[in-house]
Amino acid sequence: MIIEKAEKILERYPLCNHCLGRAFGLLGKGDNYIRGKSIRLVLNMEREIRGEDPLLEPQECELCNGIFKKVEDLARLCYNKVSKLGLEFDTFLVGSRIPREILEKENEIIESFELKYAEPINRELNREIGKILEVILQKSVNKNNPDVVFIVDPYNETVELQVKPLYIYGRYRKLVRGIPQTPLKGFKESVASIICKPFSKAAKGKSIFHGAGREDVDVRMLGNGRPFVIEVKKPVKRRINLQEIAKEINKSGKVEVLDLSFINREEAEKILTSNHKKEYEALVYVEERVSEKEVEKVVKALKDTIIHQRTPKRVLGRRADIVRVRKVHEITGNLIDEKHFKLRLITDGGLYIKELISGDDGRTSPSVTEILGKKAWCEKLDVLNILDGE
Repeated sequence: MIIEKAEKILERYPLCNHCLGRAFGLLGKGDNYIRGKSIRLVLNMEREIRGEDPLLEPQECELCNGIFKKVEDLARLCYNKVSKLGLEFDTFLVGSRIPREILEKENEIIESFELKYAEPINRELNREIGKILEVILQKSVNKNNPDVVFIVDPYNETVELQVKPLYIYGRYRKLVRGIPQTPLKGFKESVASIICKPFSKAAKGKSIFHGAGREDVDVRMLGNGRPFVIEVKKPVKRRINLQEIAKEINKSGKVEVLDLSFINREEAEKILTSNHKKEYEALVYVEERVSEKEVEKVVKALKDTIIHQRTPKRVLGRRADIVRVRKVHEITGNLIDEKHFKLRLITDGGLYIKELISGDDGRTSPSVTEILGKKAWCEKLDVLNILDGE
């Protein structure tokens, strides 16, 4: 059955041994070239018995145009590409771009002869290039999560690289006020720029900062720090020294990083989408004066209380105008002077503390202003800790 079908194919399409073997490539095990050569040998023995001319392997295959003769050259192109860059990686995969006319002809052959066990040309080409690269690179193929993918255009003899990003987890402390988390017009630097610069330099790639939430420009982030992820796109160097990078960042005196570690993409997504309770310390100003009893009244009214908070007016331009429902879990307060008191709170993530104090003209309820019946403002605010997710 196979020999008969192979004969019909070769009478119509002069194929090389690679392409002939690939027509039956999913049957049994082994190399397509050997499979094709064996099929051709048996076929020509039968034709000799019948007194017919042999169907020899053509100098130029009608399907692949002899591309499998260039496999070693294509592998060398890949090798030279990463060697020139000095690219660090442990695993790789090969992909290829095959011209449409070749794929169409391959489909025509498969459909015309009902080749149920045919293997696509790009799959064999990728595998054959990969075999050589494993030897000359001394790296291994990884089909699921490679560090680098070689995209080979075999007919134009070019190679593109798809380099897996690096993901690094950490927590940051913002020790001073007056620095935005991410670049903002009017500010020379940001938490992101201070952290990203050493990563970009070490990995020789583009670093992108992802914070798990954010604090305002005038708010410090203290305590155990805010979780963040650095994504380094197209890193040339993967074996970067996280301790040295942390030292360089911490020299800024403005931002400190803790607990740097390599993670994968799935872990990064989990970190950035987790909801966390937060601990704050707020210095509250009351122009009409405030007493210790009034501070106690605020604490009693807000402890274990559900807050209905419409999107604050100050962020309406970049946030949807909705009502958020959040909870104040714990709260303590102490009077500082006749116009100031401090609050320490543990709340759900996403609760705007400044508006919890001011009331934002009634958009947040209950609020310190509402409870006191006096206008109150948040004069200073610190995030003390980011707590475990809810």
